[in-house]
Amino acid sequence: MNIVLFEPEMPMNTGNIGRTCVATNTRLHLIEPLGFKLNEKAVKRAGLDYWDKLDVTVYSDFQDFLDRNPGAKIYMATTKAPKTYTDVEYEPDCYIMFGKESAGIPEEILVEHKENCVRIPMWGDIRSLNLSNSVAIVLYEALRQNGFEKMNMEGHLHRLHWKDEV
Repeated sequence: MNIVLFEPEMPMNTGNIGRTCVATNTRLHLIEPLGFKLNEKAVKRAGLDYWDKLDVTVYSDFQDFLDRNPGAKIYMATTKAPKTYTDVEYEPDCYIMFGKESAGIPEEILVEHKENCVRIPMWGDIRSLNLSNSVAIVLYEALRQNGFEKMNMEGHLHRLHWKDEV
């Protein structure tokens, strides 16, 4: 899987998303300009000690991203989409793109990819969810659809303390 962040502005969100990408063996693609420097403490603090394990690529702009990923199947998460993120079937090597926190993905890009635009349903007049939460929601649906390939599917308790109730 691939997560694409179009001009992300907040280092904590990108750090959190980076940590999610490491935990899911997902590549992270960052399209400039970024609203921060990648070496900022806030990015690394949110990513904890996982940032050095992250597979991340930075692009100068959207065209650079397209040029370096020819033929990429790109789903675009936007509040403007008519269908939800559960209405599509995600390919194992697809790209899921999210826009910057303040404005989302520009409409001129969305129009060119309207058949692959998806949304997360929300109640009422809420404008949007937090970017890192949105990435986790859509990414985990895509991973679920692909059988959580090569992911740990079982946890193990180290100590069990069960009381028999009478």
